[in-house]
Amino acid sequence: MTPFRLKLVYTGGTIGCVGDPLAPLPADKFEAAFSDFLLPIIQERYPNIEITYHAFAPSLDSTNLRPSDWAKIAATVIGEPGDTATYGEADGFLILHGTDTMAWSAAALSFLLTGLDQQGRVNAQISKPVILTGSQSPIFFEDPDSGALTLRYNTDAIRNVLGSIECIRAGIAQVGLFFNDDLMRGNRALKTNVTEFDAFTSPNYPLVAEMGIELTVRNRLLIAPPINPEISIDTPSTLAKLQAQLEHLKGALDDVTMVDFLAYPASYRASQNSSTLADALQGALDGVDGADGLYLENFGEGNFPSGNPDDPKAGAVFRVLKAAHDRGTVIASGTQVISGMVNSTAYASGAWLAECGCVSTYDMSGPAVQTKLTYLLALGHAGYFNWPQETVENLMRTPIAGEMTPINRLDDARGRFLVAGQSIAAFDGSATLINDPDLGPVLIDPGQPDAPLWAALANPTAMPGRLQIQGDGDLVFYDRSNGVLWQSETQSSRNGSAVLILSGSLKSDDLALYLFDESTQAVLKTLYGKAPSVAALG
Repeated sequence: MTPFRLKLVYTGGTIGCVGDPLAPLPADKFEAAFSDFLLPIIQERYPNIEITYHAFAPSLDSTNLRPSDWAKIAATVIGEPGDTATYGEADGFLILHGTDTMAWSAAALSFLLTGLDQQGRVNAQISKPVILTGSQSPIFFEDPDSGALTLRYNTDAIRNVLGSIECIRAGIAQVGLFFNDDLMRGNRALKTNVTEFDAFTSPNYPLVAEMGIELTVRNRLLIAPPINPEISIDTPSTLAKLQAQLEHLKGALDDVTMVDFLAYPASYRASQNSSTLADALQGALDGVDGADGLYLENFGEGNFPSGNPDDPKAGAVFRVLKAAHDRGTVIASGTQVISGMVNSTAYASGAWLAECGCVSTYDMSGPAVQTKLTYLLALGHAGYFNWPQETVENLMRTPIAGEMTPINRLDDARGRFLVAGQSIAAFDGSATLINDPDLGPVLIDPGQPDAPLWAALANPTAMPGRLQIQGDGDLVFYDRSNGVLWQSETQSSRNGSAVLILSGSLKSDDLALYLFDESTQAVLKTLYGKAPSVAALG
């Protein structure tokens, strides 16, 4: 029987704590106890399992983790530069982690285990499961007199470990977070409860799998596997590229200065151009001698007090943000609300943010925004990719590891089709491709919706219909009876590798709507405008 090879990475956390107050077990003692108490239970389900251990000594306290610690954990999965054994000697990776910052580590690992090239395109991707879990209650009890350990049964730890292994054995090849019988995409998870076993939820993305009597996997919600062997880190040269990138990040992540700022109702005097929020924000930025990145946790759909409701651009907050952006700070505009899509343009009280350079974070979670921005800024540092501010801002709007709903593209993560009323849009909102219930697919300037820039159909019939990318790369519009009304007559080189992209802006006269083959990095067909060169894509 072929062995099932599991690598268990113990970082610390409640799951491995004992005593009063709780403190983590030493690495060797935890490993011995796991082998004595948990391994026999696991082997009942998987007789062929082989577990290798990696324990951090001293343990990585979840509360005090630094960004460079995320890179250390990632290295336990892919190894150091030149190491071809670490990733190859396991079929899956189980990371035991403290719950305080598990959502940040899960999000960070999804990015750190994804390679990017100079243009920000994915050029390396994992092909095996990496699951993080922990517990709200420790897994062992230590006798205060003898120091002997026993297994605790009134805890969520055992079930979390067993459920995580079930997901790994199913081959769910992505970074996931498993808790209380639920497998979440790692960069979509949030800790939303501190006292109950259902500590984590996934507010903006459905559960990937659920553990009951059997494991139920929602295949359609999984991240697509590497588009070709050259992208998979099973390929030695691709693994080497990702290892080299991670080695850079180990030294660069802690150098990124990030400020997180929470909106709150505060005093202002518009007539005097004064604002408590503006002063606090300026103080936060000055406290780190400027900032590489700023994350605004706004109200509602993305509204932030400007300091002057009648003329936001005259407000004190606008001036602070505009000055920070002009100095090179990348500003991510999000929300304090845990669920829903950020749309700063929905209200006048948020629309002004774009004018001072703020980038919307759409449906990304707070931990995903913070870790993604830190990751991109570290890659963009001088001496590596040397990305300008605009490149980082565009990549913040672009899905890298399934952390957000695609805004300007139609692909696997979006379900590969648009039903009536659904749309994709240019990053700056200057153009929208909408599946109009009466007209079918039309590209419009939202300010002049009655004068389409491009339309698929000259004489729409049997409406409404759906716009769908076929597995073979053909973009097809079907009527309500499933009849073909229009098709692009394109074909990609690999099944499932085609994507429809709306890039550029009407304002800068470089708007383009085109089909792209991610496997060959080739433009299949341009529907509107002029598609950018391959070197500029991403």
